[in-house]
Amino acid sequence: MDKSCSTSPDDPGNEPCWQFTRCESPPLLCSELLFKFLIVGEFGVGKTAIVKRYTEGRFSPTYKITIGADFSLKQLRWNRTTKINLQLWDIAGHERYGYMTRVYYKYAVAAAVVFDVSRMETFQLAHKWIQDIREKVSLPDGSPIPIVLMANKSDLTDGIIQTDVISRYCREYAIGAWFITSAKENVNIDEAMAYLVEQVLEMKAVEATKDSIVLQEPNALDASSTSSPLNRFILNEKPCGCG
Repeated sequence: MDKSCSTSPDDPGNEPCWQFTRCESPPLLCSELLFKFLIVGEFGVGKTAIVKRYTEGRFSPTYKITIGADFSLKQLRWNRTTKINLQLWDIAGHERYGYMTRVYYKYAVAAAVVFDVSRMETFQLAHKWIQDIREKVSLPDGSPIPIVLMANKSDLTDGIIQTDVISRYCREYAIGAWFITSAKENVNIDEAMAYLVEQVLEMKAVEATKDSIVLQEPNALDASSTSSPLNRFILNEKPCGCG
């Protein structure tokens, strides 16, 4: 039977609770995760606008040119037991030609490659970013990090790039998914980021399964060890609260 919860430890009539309303007993244990996502692409494709739309819910027709890299934070309550803190690293378009990308990419677990549907050259150069990412960052087992392709600025035009061309491109470069997006009209921004989060969580689930197998052997590391490259993104575990 549910018990009434009290927010006051001095109230003798009720027991302290993890939340202000009715709750389950015992409370759920919540994992708080930190993921680093890269947002890359050529100059002027709308990377900063995508980040601002996703993290702040706003759009501006004018943005300052990104120098080097910038990052923003987004907090997600993914489900009742998982809270996610996303670091979105907005990498300047000219940085692909520099030596700092290896530093910017470090610890990233997923990436969005952005192109402008009204500028064919930005689509043609997207594979350069894909190649750059795969050469400089990978998952713990050496496999490439998940990448989503974002065909941005769909609000400006019907698009000069056909969807079947983009689909073939994704198959050729082993890109798991692509989305037609618009930062201005807030089209598919959340969906593209949710896809990456799902991919990373699936990777963590697979790694947790492998860890549980390894634990059957003597002197194996505990599955919660932060020695795992993915486990280091677990900030803490604590009571989630009720509801």
